[in-house]
Amino acid sequence: MKTLSIDVRRAEPHDARAISETHRLAWQHTYAGIIPHRALTQMIERRGENWWRRATRGPATLLVLDVAGTVAGYATLGLNRARALPQEGEIYELYLRPEYQGIGLGRMLFGEARRLLKSLGCNGLVVWCLEENETASRFYRHHGGIDFCEGMENFDQKQLKKIGFIWN
Repeated sequence: MKTLSIDVRRAEPHDARAISETHRLAWQHTYAGIIPHRALTQMIERRGENWWRRATRGPATLLVLDVAGTVAGYATLGLNRARALPQEGEIYELYLRPEYQGIGLGRMLFGEARRLLKSLGCNGLVVWCLEENETASRFYRHHGGIDFCEGMENFDQKQLKKIGFIWN
């Protein structure tokens, strides 16, 4: 019998290609029909392998969800960028490849990201998601997030509402 290894770990520069592919697949799956096609394509193309390699060395922490040697998801996190909010930590992104969604791995990655922020001394947490991303909104509500504030994002002349979920 084989044992399947599942681990959340800090990303390394050698993970850049796999993170780039995970990002592309997750964003196409998540935002097709929400973000205009041209804007979405440009956002994905800007984040190629080299961008992710630099991100592994950047100021934000980049975690990967490793399932038997495959990067199945990633999360970026750090200090809260919305200074008007008292929460000190922020998860900037949390995405899984489509074939790994809905089986509890997002919960695992989210939990590890929260634990890491807490271990770094961050009190409270904020996560932003587009209102039309019902899967993410449901996920954050299910995991105790409070729909606390709203903002707007502009994507190629299309204004989309985003929701700020908080945890204290």
